[in-house]
Amino acid sequence: MSFTRTYDGAEPVRINKWLGQTGVCSRREADALIADGLVSIDGEVVRDAGRKLEPGQTLTLNDRATAALAQGQTIVLHKPVGYVSGQPEPGKIPAARLLNMANRVGEAEPPGRAVLPPIGRLDEDSRGLLLLSSDGVVAKAVIGPQSDLDKEYLVRVVGQVTESKLSTLRHGLELDGRQLKRARVTQMEPQRLRFVLKEGRNRQIRRMCELVGLEVIDLLRIRIGPLDLGDLPEGRWRALTPDEREQLIKSSS
Repeated sequence: MSFTRTYDGAEPVRINKWLGQTGVCSRREADALIADGLVSIDGEVVRDAGRKLEPGQTLTLNDRATAALAQGQTIVLHKPVGYVSGQPEPGKIPAARLLNMANRVGEAEPPGRAVLPPIGRLDEDSRGLLLLSSDGVVAKAVIGPQSDLDKEYLVRVVGQVTESKLSTLRHGLELDGRQLKRARVTQMEPQRLRFVLKEGRNRQIRRMCELVGLEVIDLLRIRIGPLDLGDLPEGRWRALTPDEREQLIKSSS
């Protein structure tokens, strides 16, 4: 069954923003639906992702769109180094390319041509746990503004690790003119650290380490909230289980 609603706001609003605010789907999902021609305004199919909804106009998601949203899929991937988590630049390889039958663990069906955007970033030169999902509720739980999930990383560095540097990493650093949230940083081995963060700014751990004279040579994300990477082999993927989905959502606030 299609979804139809008339916009009663006072000012024009981007379609993806309005759908996100009303809880229909995430902004990423909205952009994907528009790209697939599944959204219309007053009977006209929308092709422009930047299109705004005017007061009094009626937006419709067709049957295919509502079916896709009802069947939101979340993939757990052990991303290797050399793959980018988001939209790739020319010459870069998207992590989504790994989501095929050969790399599958378990019985889940690969997403095929479905759009599964990454939920949070993991740099090209980093590896480990990456979520890709068309489930707006999962996306909100992991990266939404109210999410309180922490992320855990194992980091190998070059340089002298001192207690003073560890203390600075835990608190007192700024990036891009903004104070970082407190981090839990512990030394596991002479050149191996464990980071637990409550935020995920661009290349945050690498830049934090640079500020105290350390160079990151390996970064592995092993946990997002209650979800562990576990023994999932590098380059392989599996489906998020219903129990894991429920735990992510419960732990996010």
